[in-house]
Amino acid sequence: MLASQKLAHRAGLEERRACIGPHVSRSQQRVVGRVGKLAPHVSGAPANAIRQTSVVRKLLRVAAAASTVSGAAAEKPTGVRGAHWQVHKFGGTCMASADRIRATAELMASTVGPDSSTCVVVSAMGNHPTSPIKVTDLILNMIKKASRQDAAFLVDLAALQEKHVDTAKLLLGQSPELTQFVSSLMDDITNLKAMLQAMSIAGMSTDAFSDFVVGHGELWSGRLFALCCKQLGADVEFMDTRDVLVVTPTSDGASVDLDEAVSNGRMDAWFKAKGNKKLIVATGFIARSREGTATTLKRNGSDFSATIMGALLRCRHITIWTDVDGVYSADPRKVPEAVCLPSMTYHEAWELSYFGANVLHPRTTLPAMKYHIPITIRNFFNQSAPGTRISDVASDAEVYGGKNTIKGFATIDNVTLINVEGTGMVGVPGIASRIFSSVRDAGINVIMISQASSEQSICFAVKGTDGDAAQRVLNERFADSISAGRVSAVQVIPHCCVLAAVGQGMVARKGVAATMMSALAKANVNIKAIAQGSSEYNITVLIDQVDSERALRAVHSRFYLSDVPIGVGIVGPGLIGGTLIAQLREQRQQLKKEFGIDLRLLGVASSGKMLLRETGVDLDNWKQDLEDKSVACDLDKFGNFLSSHYIPNRVIVDCTASDAPASKYMTWMQQGIHVVTPNKKLGSGPLDQYQAVRRMQREGYIHFFYEGTVGAGLPVIGTLKHLLETGDKIIKIEGILSGTLSYIFNTYHSSYCCCSFFRASALLLTSAASSSSPPPQVAILARECGLMLELDSIPVQSLVPEPLRAVASSADYMARLPEFDADMDAKLREAEASGDCLRYVGVVDAQNGKGSVELRRYPKSHPFAQLQGSDNIISFTTARYFKQPLIVRGPGAGADVTAAGVFSDLLRLAAYLGAPS
Repeated sequence: MLASQKLAHRAGLEERRACIGPHVSRSQQRVVGRVGKLAPHVSGAPANAIRQTSVVRKLLRVAAAASTVSGAAAEKPTGVRGAHWQVHKFGGTCMASADRIRATAELMASTVGPDSSTCVVVSAMGNHPTSPIKVTDLILNMIKKASRQDAAFLVDLAALQEKHVDTAKLLLGQSPELTQFVSSLMDDITNLKAMLQAMSIAGMSTDAFSDFVVGHGELWSGRLFALCCKQLGADVEFMDTRDVLVVTPTSDGASVDLDEAVSNGRMDAWFKAKGNKKLIVATGFIARSREGTATTLKRNGSDFSATIMGALLRCRHITIWTDVDGVYSADPRKVPEAVCLPSMTYHEAWELSYFGANVLHPRTTLPAMKYHIPITIRNFFNQSAPGTRISDVASDAEVYGGKNTIKGFATIDNVTLINVEGTGMVGVPGIASRIFSSVRDAGINVIMISQASSEQSICFAVKGTDGDAAQRVLNERFADSISAGRVSAVQVIPHCCVLAAVGQGMVARKGVAATMMSALAKANVNIKAIAQGSSEYNITVLIDQVDSERALRAVHSRFYLSDVPIGVGIVGPGLIGGTLIAQLREQRQQLKKEFGIDLRLLGVASSGKMLLRETGVDLDNWKQDLEDKSVACDLDKFGNFLSSHYIPNRVIVDCTASDAPASKYMTWMQQGIHVVTPNKKLGSGPLDQYQAVRRMQREGYIHFFYEGTVGAGLPVIGTLKHLLETGDKIIKIEGILSGTLSYIFNTYHSSYCCCSFFRASALLLTSAASSSSPPPQVAILARECGLMLELDSIPVQSLVPEPLRAVASSADYMARLPEFDADMDAKLREAEASGDCLRYVGVVDAQNGKGSVELRRYPKSHPFAQLQGSDNIISFTTARYFKQPLIVRGPGAGADVTAAGVFSDLLRLAAYLGAPS
């Protein structure tokens, strides 16, 4: 290099560093310097305003000249188009590295055959572990920096150049194709640098400038793809879609419409100039306006390019390659059981995409829909997956056979509900127009609308960030009406979520809305507003944001017949609770496989500690985990943990005999948690507490199951409910309700010393105060019959001799027992002499509204005399079962049977929640 050249190069480098500014590091300056080595230098800021204006005008003319294309008359499609064409579009993740570009090129080259042609539409390069730069994002950031006169945009420009040069070297190797690509890249870098310098000098960016700059990512990836295909021997041609596609902006400026007539003419001109190539590589995202300036297709532009090219080519099929297996029935991040849909209609795709699902933008499907071209979304990284096919109703019906009503569910999180109401709104024309024109003028988008037929209120949802602004403009617009009382208020309800069910199969199908509402109610989700169009393609409800995930899982589970998940919390992991956990462990997989019931133990609480697990407690090691990984027991925190869990159905099983958990039932149920228990404390406890829980159960969809409170695992409560619900009238209930006392009276008779009887029973369940003795069970049965009895109002004949009831110690008690042998011996012998036996029974006299626990004599032919061991027996005398009472008999004590009764209640709960019964 000559000395003068070296000086010039050094001066240029210093000028570039000065342009970047002192806040940029030396390493960044060196990166920018590399741009200058490969691209012609554009000088830094001018010395005066006159020169600045001159440079800007000159660069504007250059940009305009670069963007201008000659017009073309609209022509009809020619014979080069037709069903032999197929269109494939690859997103940024598929184009993120040299290896991925090569893999996509090889795949596309293999699709071309004697009777088939392929058009490939590509996005700009995405990020990759080897290159974290996402091209489009970096270009947009570069434009912002230039507009703010932040010269660090040159650093971004250098990074773009480096990424594409490095990728080209890996992809194309040392070849003429590499030279060709780098040469065109450097020309583009030069033009972009000039354009960005113009933006920086002006301190602003026009839409035309931005669109011209941002589209270069697709140009570069398209050229790389085409050159790679060329190296693979394909008959390929690169298409800059700015030479073909002509669009006009929509009225809102958010999208564009295709000028199909002009675009068809330019497509024909392109084929005439290039020939009928078998493989075309087209740029996504970019096009031209009718005036000839470069523009973009806005949001989801590359997908839109693919469907436009498919429509212009009249192709037989369009494939969108991405990094997911297809369209899911729900967001798999929120609903792990979500399934990939094999098919859906264009309308369903529109609806789901509106609600944020990962589907094509609604406008994207329009060109394909016009010519009935199916679109398939497939995963490039899992090509064995068939993907989701989006097509017309007839094609979709062939896949599902008309059996699928709802295709998917989606949510829009963090929205605000605006409610305008007042009696002065009824029958007044133009109220809705005034409301929504005010919101429109404030630039606020309305997500959903719901209005009562009485016209007294109109509510609508907006983004959470727009809630205060919407309230402000409405208060201003209706200030006179509010002051006059015609409008009560403009109410703002924040922290809401929109949940939508989408499916064309809902049209004219009865019961879909009812099923959805029922599923939400059973998950204890309150609905604030409902909207459904007459097209019946979707049902939209507005709920609390905190219920979003639980609601989504609940409705998805109900319609897709996936597992009914139930999160279980067990309080009291003692004998009964521990046995229940063992039974859960043994039966869990079978229940899931055969009945779709997914029982997950989320928490275990003892009197002093509790174990909480978001993903579920290890059923094999729960005891050790409770010892090693627990926290101090707090029943309020235990309930809060379950109530906030994402599993839609939650239940607490109280396996204790304590008052403390029973006092929390009401709170837990108010939190949407079901309760299952063998604990008798609530059923026989204070009447007001019992009635409040039962009222909560009747008024909502929260369940309270307590079969185990009477007769352990025997179906006593269920039988009684069945009799009452079918209109039978209860006359009397008698029962031997204590397994221990049953065993004593079945075993001891006059051949034994009565002292033995008392010594066996004295310290057992003979006191009326004992929680598992008959009185609590009598109270529970009486209340089921409609007798609102308090426990202390039930007379109890105690088996403990009266003089011994106040004895201070058990030793004194046992020492004085022989004094009373004769009394019991006399009763026993008198009964046997009459052919009777003694039984200790609980009685509910429904006709007289009384309950009692007493020692009674029964003939030896009576069912109560036929008991063996510790069995329980309950006799129902009713209007239907009058001559021969209905008998329920079986084991009434023991951890196994009690836990089995609780387990049965859990399965009943699952059936109520949608599991097959």
